[in-house]
Amino acid sequence: MASPFIELEVGERVVKLTNPDKVLFPKARKTKRDLAEFYVAVGDGIVRALYERPTQLRRFPDGVTGEVIYQKRVPKHHPDWVETARVTFPSGRHADELCVTELAQVVWAANLAVVDFHPWPSRRRDTEHPDELRIDIDPQPGTTFRDAKRVAALVREVLAEIGYVGWPKTSGNRGIHVFCRIEPEWEFPVVRRAALAFAREVERRLPRKVTTAWWCSPCAPMAAAWMAPAPRDPSAATAKVPVRSIGRVGAEAKGVSRAMAMARRNLLGRPSGVYGT
Repeated sequence: MASPFIELEVGERVVKLTNPDKVLFPKARKTKRDLAEFYVAVGDGIVRALYERPTQLRRFPDGVTGEVIYQKRVPKHHPDWVETARVTFPSGRHADELCVTELAQVVWAANLAVVDFHPWPSRRRDTEHPDELRIDIDPQPGTTFRDAKRVAALVREVLAEIGYVGWPKTSGNRGIHVFCRIEPEWEFPVVRRAALAFAREVERRLPRKVTTAWWCSPCAPMAAAWMAPAPRDPSAATAKVPVRSIGRVGAEAKGVSRAMAMARRNLLGRPSGVYGT
């Protein structure tokens, strides 16, 4: 028996959505169709954020409480209008990853139950030269979102001193990600070192709140952290800025990563426009 489906008109495309009533978010009772319609509602922003970037996918075919599938490669059988970007790995292997250029491709991903998109910090035209530095403010056990906001304010200050602007968003848990556009003139190892230097400067200015060290002892007053863990992938060119544990463990605030309009004003200054391409 064929699976039930609907067809959505997205721009000039018709996107097939199978099992549209399948619940992906049990607590909110939101379905695959709701997810697709949400992507349409925020279409301009999500396309702008993913535009021309090789993108890895986190799929939740059994809903967000089920098993997650981390998928690098676009399925072999896909519509001819779904575009890809080829990326290579140090092993010599390669992957043809999703490369969004229009909203229909995002809605097509919704049919795969893609809840998280992980775009590279570089573009398809030159995947070896990132055009984005990403700062990950990661509260550790015993710290709160308020601590992360304080660190974000310092990140804004340091960025301003070197002539750059950061664009914040909440992470999928309780931290803050700050994306900073850079000139695509340097390869990943160079940008990675810059990310590390940036994080250490933030640590130097706020040593009681920020650490860039890896702590393994369960007795240590701060949890483990790693800086720019990979040379070339969606997490590369990232400065991970863990916030020190300074008190009892706070309540965990889980949620889907979203843009922070208020944070843009309160933390990083009022932007001149929407996060652009």
